[in-house]
Amino acid sequence: MKTKISGFLRENIFVLSILTIIIGIIILLIGLLGLFFQDFIKNNISSMENILPWSPYVLIIGIIIFGTGLYYLYMFISKKNFIINEIETNKRSEFIKKHAELKNSVKYLPSKYKEILKQKEKELKIK
Repeated sequence: MKTKISGFLRENIFVLSILTIIIGIIILLIGLLGLFFQDFIKNNISSMENILPWSPYVLIIGIIIFGTGLYYLYMFISKKNFIINEIETNKRSEFIKKHAELKNSVKYLPSKYKEILKQKEKELKIK
């Protein structure tokens, strides 16, 4: 079960990190509105009145969720760019120097990048 969940998360990390960022922004905005526009909410939006005492906590949760989404998006993009830049090399010696680092980076990316690495290993005849 664990491998199915982690496999799903790994395959969809880009989309899930963007969704996490969007959800974090929405929660962050709700927290900010509750903190800075309390009078407006009390007078005009009665459905959000119950959230006002919890606004600082909602703001903190929004920051954490937003930060988590940004972190995973940054890690995905940086590892993807690293792999693509290193795969472009045609020199076997340079590829071998970075091979362990490439294998480690590929673990956290979708399976598409594992296949790209395997093709490059075949091309350069690396085991």
